Amino acid sequence: MRNKWSQHRRDTAMSSAAGPDAPEPAAPARQGYAVELYFDPALENQVLKAWNVLARRQISTQLIEIAARPHITLLSASSIDPARFLPAVRSLAARLEPLPVSLSSIASFPGGSSGVLFLGPTPTSGLLGLHSQLCEMLRKEGVEVAEEFRPDSWVPHCPVAVDVPRSRMGEAFCILRDLRLPVSGYAMDIGLVEFSPVREIFSVPLGGDADA
Repeated sequence: MRNKWSQHRRDTAMSSAAGPDAPEPAAPARQGYAVELYFDPALENQVLKAWNVLARRQISTQLIEIAARPHITLLSASSIDPARFLPAVRSLAARLEPLPVSLSSIASFPGGSSGVLFLGPTPTSGLLGLHSQLCEMLRKEGVEVAEEFRPDSWVPHCPVAVDVPRSRMGEAFCILRDLRLPVSGYAMDIGLVEFSPVREIFSVPLGGDADA
């Protein structure tokens, strides 16, 4: 079901972005794992609208090209053992309910060298608590979380464009203002992906069965 839905999203996005002058995606720069928080379908579609409009303007198409799924990036690490991580994530997710999410701001990371544009979720206690628990879970497994994703450094973010040319960052900000933020919904699943290329290893629903 996940692969079918991913292909549907990718086909829909590419049909909106296609054009003779569409930019080539940038080559992936890193290898590793990321833990991501996925949205309900309505909120996911709102994020896809942002991906599509930026692609039509030929500002950024990479998230579409790599068949990524709209998400909040919770953390990243160079190495995670999925077989050991999955039971712990299931246990944590079973104790939680779908998490209210409000994407309320538009931002980029300081310096602009990464060319990443994102929608910032309101940092609620529920979101920050989930992130902290995941970091602690990995610490106990001896996994070193990338410095920018540690609890005292993490900036909650939902990527909408990567490798944006610095000369077009202002234009991209103006386009995204038309989204009429905030857009709200729920975080429904925690997923583990390997990159690059992006490959989802598992996805666990919040409030699901810990023994599923």
